[in-house]
Amino acid sequence: MEQNKINELLNELTLEEKIDQLLQLAAAFYSDKAEEKTGPMTELGLTEDNINNAGTTLGIAGAKEAKRVQKTYMAKNRLGIPTILMADIIHGFRTIFPIPLAIGSSWDLNVAEKMAEISAKEAAVSGLHVTFSPMVDLVRDPRWGRVMESTGEDPFLNSRLAEAFVKGYQGDDLANDFLRVAACVKHFAAYGAAIGGRDYNTVNMSERQLRESYLPGYKAALDAGAKLVMTSFNVVDGIPATGNKWLFRDVLREEFGFDGVVISDWGAVKEMIAHGVAENEKEAAELAIKAGVDIEMMTTCYTQYLKELIEEGTVSIELLDEAVLRILNLKNDLGLFENPYRGADEALEAELVLSDDHRQIAEEIAAKSIVLMKNDDVILPLASQEKVAIIGPAADSTDILGAWSWQGKMEESVSLLAGAKRLNSNILFGNQEFDYFNPSDTAIEEAIQMAKSADKVVVALGEHEWMSGEAASRSDIRLPEAQLAFLEQILAVNENVIVTVYNGRPLDLRGLDGAKAIVEAWFPGTEGGSALAKILWGIYNPSARLSMSFPETVGQVPVYYNSDNTGRPYESAPEEKYVSKYLDVSNYAKYPFGFGLSYSQFNYSDLKISNQQMFIDDTLTVSVTVDNQSDTAGEETVQLYIRDLVGQVTRPVKELKGFKKITLAGFEKQVVEFEIDEKLLRYVHRNQSYKSDSGTFEIMIGSNSRDLASLTFDLIK
Repeated sequence: MEQNKINELLNELTLEEKIDQLLQLAAAFYSDKAEEKTGPMTELGLTEDNINNAGTTLGIAGAKEAKRVQKTYMAKNRLGIPTILMADIIHGFRTIFPIPLAIGSSWDLNVAEKMAEISAKEAAVSGLHVTFSPMVDLVRDPRWGRVMESTGEDPFLNSRLAEAFVKGYQGDDLANDFLRVAACVKHFAAYGAAIGGRDYNTVNMSERQLRESYLPGYKAALDAGAKLVMTSFNVVDGIPATGNKWLFRDVLREEFGFDGVVISDWGAVKEMIAHGVAENEKEAAELAIKAGVDIEMMTTCYTQYLKELIEEGTVSIELLDEAVLRILNLKNDLGLFENPYRGADEALEAELVLSDDHRQIAEEIAAKSIVLMKNDDVILPLASQEKVAIIGPAADSTDILGAWSWQGKMEESVSLLAGAKRLNSNILFGNQEFDYFNPSDTAIEEAIQMAKSADKVVVALGEHEWMSGEAASRSDIRLPEAQLAFLEQILAVNENVIVTVYNGRPLDLRGLDGAKAIVEAWFPGTEGGSALAKILWGIYNPSARLSMSFPETVGQVPVYYNSDNTGRPYESAPEEKYVSKYLDVSNYAKYPFGFGLSYSQFNYSDLKISNQQMFIDDTLTVSVTVDNQSDTAGEETVQLYIRDLVGQVTRPVKELKGFKKITLAGFEKQVVEFEIDEKLLRYVHRNQSYKSDSGTFEIMIGSNSRDLASLTFDLIK
């Protein structure tokens, strides 16, 4: 529809109809069973008119149901305006992929894009138009349950992945490509910095830190074309994000140039009362509309009070009109005025959703996300002739999808044991059900006997799905005590133990040190067990690298690679008392950002730079030779870090500024080059300007954020 037609449609709406366009309601309000919506209607004080005009809808899926809801809605809507169907499609629709933190550990932009593309395809044919993804909240505290939705601790990596997610979801022609959905980047802003890792908690940081570390991921997603932004639950500089005019009007709209739709998170407008910045729902509505929130999700502050606020002159009609216009433009961008049913198609739904092709891709992506953390004595990969016992609570578990797998079904997922049986018949496994938290004596004894007779033992441990995700913050991020005790019993009878771990966050892995190998499988999705088995038997060569540091102990948290230096740096004298340190543990992560092992053996040498000086309009080339010193072909992620040795403000000890994935055949070597320009050297200054300084910079290249070779150069301005 042409823009002038959209403007005409806006003018045809009554004041009440405009306000209702700002309302988002959940699926129950559109049920064909009256008793299912009577309660919610009464609770929120809604009328049938409100429901028939509510601009967007949350949580409806299935092509047939989506069509029914849209048809019924448009028949009752005075002007026949379609609704938008939205949902949380975070790491897959019905075909579930690894959690986003695992996707981050692939360090593979093609993997992120492909995951989003298939997720969009399955969601679109099932009737959905918008996904509340990607979540690009930078996270440095693994106690926060929603870390599983993030791609980690680094702004550069998060930004590149955010771009890939948006491209995968939206494609190049959203209005006409009905196998894509619109992306909503969240949560704006800094939700991942909740104090103490406690969900919904306060965030407190300087504006400079916000701009330098936390905003880049959102900006990258918006530059890639994301159509929506979701507000965060937390405060930013003491003001709840949902009512933060500076954050949304000044930064998002003016600085970033975003002209799309802003939607609150569930209930976040009304929650400003609990935050203590609004006395009642009327004040909450005023704060939100003035901040620029276009859609209120599942509370009715706008519906109940916006008309009154406009009529008394507290809120201008222009603010309402601009919000409604953005919503109508989104509907137009999705092509809904021409085709209100968009991609909903029962035949395609049956053909594409959880198809064999999608399952195969899910397996390949899972394999690229699994991190080999430890491999002493080269115990992995397993050999086909070895007798291998697969035991433990996660051995035959299909609880491997992870949180936010809304349409996924555990019974459709492949366990590790099932995946292993496809590869090898020389496997020992138990008949006793093995509980995650309180295994029976019978199950333990059976496992011990199998371990005694096996050449090698795979002990499958991990979290339940509910142990991470929203509202799943934990102060103790170790595995359950019963699992650690069980592992000790197995180590007592067989020293050749491999531990696999399903989980949604970096863990405190104390208690696993006796194992010769540790394989971080995350929550790997529908085909996770198949991918994990193929990693163990060497059909896939592990290539993933951590996108978030694993602590030595939870007492170090937050521990991250790109911390600022101090006046008494630990690195200068780690044995001295009067440096920034703990008395009982090192400052270092157990497994640092960027870390991961391979069945290949890569060596770095001959680090070179094209010039020791760089003028502002010049570029430098830095190169390193990477040599596969084994006969096993493998993929390596070559990582570039830079440190600004003297800045106007304290600078991080290192910052990721580039990475390249290369594949080397056995005994092959390759020279890998990175181009350095002045833009890579910029940072946020005291006055919030973003620029570089003359001075000396350290270039570091290696296989992870700790094992690096370095050299220096000077920037001359």
